[in-house]
Amino acid sequence: MTKFNISRLALKYKWLTVNFWVAVAVAGILAFTSLKYELFPNVTFPVVIVNAKASIATLLDTETYLTKPLERSLQSLSGLDDLNSTIYRGQTTVTAFFFTGTSLEEAKQRVEMAVKGVTLPKDGSYEVIPFNLNESMVTSYAIESEKLSLDELQILVLDKIVPQISQLEGVLKVNLLGHTATDSKNSDYATLVRFNGKNTLALQIIKGSEANTLEVVKKVQDKIDLLQPQLSNIKITLAETQANYIRSAIQATIDDLLAAIAIAIIVIYPFLRNWKATFISALAIPLSLLGTFIVMAIFGFNLETITLLALGLTIGNIVDDAIVDVENISRHIDNGESPQEAAIEATDEIGLTVSASTLTNVAVFLPVALMSGTLGQFFKPFGLTVSAAILISLLIARTLCPVLAVLWLESKGNEFDKNRQEKRNPISKSQLIYRNLLDRSLYQRKTVAIIALVSFIVGIALIPYLPKGFIPRLDRGELNIVYTTPLPKISLQSTTKTTPKASQEESKGNFSWLTSLAASPERILLRKTREIGTKLEDSLKNMPEIASTFTIAGVQGIPDRGKIYIKLKENIDLSTAEVQAKIRTLLPKITGVSTSVEDIPFIDTGSEKSLKISAIGDNFDSLKQAATNIEKEITKLPELTDVSTSIVTNKKQELIQIQHLNGKRVIYITANLNQGYAIGDATNKVLNIAHSILPQDITLVRSGNSEQSNDVINSFAGTLGLSLICILVVLFLQFGGFLEPIAIAISLPLSIVGAMLALLITQSELGAISAIGIIFLIGIVNKNAILLIDYARQLRQKGWSRHEALLETGVVRLRPILMTTSANILGTIPLALNLGAGAELRQPMAVAIIGGMATSSLLSLIVVPVFYTLLEDIWTRFKVNKNIKI
Repeated sequence: MTKFNISRLALKYKWLTVNFWVAVAVAGILAFTSLKYELFPNVTFPVVIVNAKASIATLLDTETYLTKPLERSLQSLSGLDDLNSTIYRGQTTVTAFFFTGTSLEEAKQRVEMAVKGVTLPKDGSYEVIPFNLNESMVTSYAIESEKLSLDELQILVLDKIVPQISQLEGVLKVNLLGHTATDSKNSDYATLVRFNGKNTLALQIIKGSEANTLEVVKKVQDKIDLLQPQLSNIKITLAETQANYIRSAIQATIDDLLAAIAIAIIVIYPFLRNWKATFISALAIPLSLLGTFIVMAIFGFNLETITLLALGLTIGNIVDDAIVDVENISRHIDNGESPQEAAIEATDEIGLTVSASTLTNVAVFLPVALMSGTLGQFFKPFGLTVSAAILISLLIARTLCPVLAVLWLESKGNEFDKNRQEKRNPISKSQLIYRNLLDRSLYQRKTVAIIALVSFIVGIALIPYLPKGFIPRLDRGELNIVYTTPLPKISLQSTTKTTPKASQEESKGNFSWLTSLAASPERILLRKTREIGTKLEDSLKNMPEIASTFTIAGVQGIPDRGKIYIKLKENIDLSTAEVQAKIRTLLPKITGVSTSVEDIPFIDTGSEKSLKISAIGDNFDSLKQAATNIEKEITKLPELTDVSTSIVTNKKQELIQIQHLNGKRVIYITANLNQGYAIGDATNKVLNIAHSILPQDITLVRSGNSEQSNDVINSFAGTLGLSLICILVVLFLQFGGFLEPIAIAISLPLSIVGAMLALLITQSELGAISAIGIIFLIGIVNKNAILLIDYARQLRQKGWSRHEALLETGVVRLRPILMTTSANILGTIPLALNLGAGAELRQPMAVAIIGGMATSSLLSLIVVPVFYTLLEDIWTRFKVNKNIKI
């Protein structure tokens, strides 16, 4: 009884098969037009804030009677990731961070139920505020006028511009910055604004959580372009936006994707030496992509860096199955068979092998899509996109490719000259060389095993020497200078009120504003913050790299905090990191003022430095002393700059806030990285120094990017282990035993040495991106090993000896393995060249794949057959010794 072969079915209904894939192509084009562009996957970060206040005279009493009861009620909530509290005299802000993917509405309901039974002081009150971090600023415009005062300009903007933009689809809110905050509906508390050295107003556009950044920015810009001619007395200038970098990064990734497609197609021809066969194989690429677009549309994915990176890396992979099928059909045709006979024989021969190798590849990536936590949410689109592309490419290889081969390829007939064909195809010489090398290796199995083991050990040994990180720093051509002004001797706490827009871990307090602000201490402090911003601007005015500056005094309603957004000119010689280093040398040292030159944050939560360590303890004096000592010591490290702590005092050195992390007192030690250093390595150095001087009552915890970089290795180690288990299960189902699966699995670590060596040479970080590349490698290497083992087994079932079967397998399978390896390596090169916006994200993964493919392909061609024979001999001796009957 003939086994079911979908290729036979496709060959029986040729035109139905062709029409089916034409329909897929049309649907794929329609699906592509529905996909939206974004920088990163749309990850949900649910945050619920509890603002509470009461008439309490001291910080410590506020902590005891207001904060701790609220914290106790929330700490046992399901889905809770972190609980942060900021305590002022008479009020507290408790922020509950839930695991990514948790419904914000559900999180809010859990918090409301938990705090409902809390006993507060007599006049105590609270409010629960859900806050979606995806509701972020997408663009800001500076508004100037030579004829109108700021007060007159404010009235005009609130009347003519704000209502128009607020009504646009996707716009959640329009904040007017730089005004007196008399209109609370369109204000984010009082602020003062400067643009390119002039006092101005500014519009800040906040998008809805589900809205697309580029679409919102385009609609706002179109509306501004429509309004500007009607408002001759004012000038509206783009001051800050996320859109430009997103467009550049997406376009650069698409360019790399197109280059990968072109290279993969070009690589195929020298092996097949037939344009029609090359075209049939290459057709799998656009069709697989179009089919994948349908899946992406169904799952609601965007065309962003991660999914486009997935598509770029799968180019060589999705053409693999088509190459193997078409190459096998071509080989049968070259041996004198008709295209119909060749298609049937070749697909029968290779069908199970190709299907099993592709399914094991999917088994590698599905665990990536099922990862938990932020990493899981971030890489779920990657895992599902790759899996969809690979499965669709398998279906194309098993149905359309055989049909087109029958329709287009020509029979050699009786005039076929095998000797002439071998001379015409230079790969035959390589086959002979490889056959001889494999022959010698099968007689020197111990030597080969030792070489393989040493290669694996070397790969593992290189890991400590690699820079460790989370997500590579992006050279965005823009940066922030965040600064704080020293607080006055007069306490401001009597008028404080928190806001959900504050940075929840480093907030120094937000301030509600009275109707009359002219003589308030908050207004005085706000003006002082603007003055300091002016001094900082002046120190940078002669920098040729700067295109524009946009200063906000009173960021997120905090009068002592300012931010200068700097847009760099295009095509400058320095990178963003190099400009940041230059800026640090130029900024003046102002007494009591702290400055931090920072990257643009991935999620807008306020100031967020690269390195963050939490010092936790009960005794605040001991905690403060420990944090101060750590700050002093790590400031000496060359890796760090802008080192500071979250201790907040007024000019009398009186403590005006206390912070908690998960119910315990905490002080955060933060810093930025100098150029050329990785977050994981720097964090380890800081922890080593801190532990050497830390009292026993203080503990340290990684936070922010420092925590994420530490989680990467653990998360991906577990994912890799699960992937290997899935591979073994699929292989066991294919081969019906453990001998072949184990032989194939043993060969998988051979990719490690090349990947690690490539990362070391390029000094690419071992982080989330490169770890995905290593998992990607496992799938590719696995396919090559299956091609070798399965065909050898087929030959042995036909009566060939083991030795001759392995030698013949090497000769027959060398060409498709070299083709797929070349397509994968050369197709990945555009991603590895570190060109274009967002290249920092693409390069580590591509480098790991190229290095791993180079070594694993060379080694596995020898090691897999050798290990196969070794394991079989060991198993045979074991059965004989144990007298096992099978």
